[in-house]
Amino acid sequence: MNASAKNLLYPLRMTSSGFTLIELMVTIAVLAIIIGIAAPSISTQLANQRVKSTTATIANALKEAKVESIVRRQNVTVVYTDTSTPKTIKLRANNTDISSYNISDNSTITQTITPPTVTSLVFQPNKKIVGGATVLYTICDSGSSSEIPKQVNLTSIANVNTITAGSC
Repeated sequence: MNASAKNLLYPLRMTSSGFTLIELMVTIAVLAIIIGIAAPSISTQLANQRVKSTTATIANALKEAKVESIVRRQNVTVVYTDTSTPKTIKLRANNTDISSYNISDNSTITQTITPPTVTSLVFQPNKKIVGGATVLYTICDSGSSSEIPKQVNLTSIANVNTITAGSC
């Protein structure tokens, strides 16, 4: 009562010997089609996730700058550097770096300071921005054209708001 393949008749052994080349090729073709359909969706999701991550990083840096200015009782300057690799946001007090945040190289950030006469973003201990400035950061991703842009809005009284808006 040994049920091994050696004891079967020759025609039965040949029909149960595994996959044919055509079956394997059809399987690979179906997998290639599924991957081709899913790949663009995955890249868009990754781009959206990078935008969300960069938005959270900027919002956290601005909130930390506000808190640090209050705790230290001195002005804290936020410096955004997009020329270095990786892009960074640094918080400085008395020309000393307090902390640094790295930003994805695929992220594109547009900083708009109003009024235009204010050249740097400085938090004061009285919970205000020097010069009564308001700042708008628009975050996009250079890796995809179909991502949803986000904006970080900083009011003159140092409130940080994150919204889904803007254009890339």
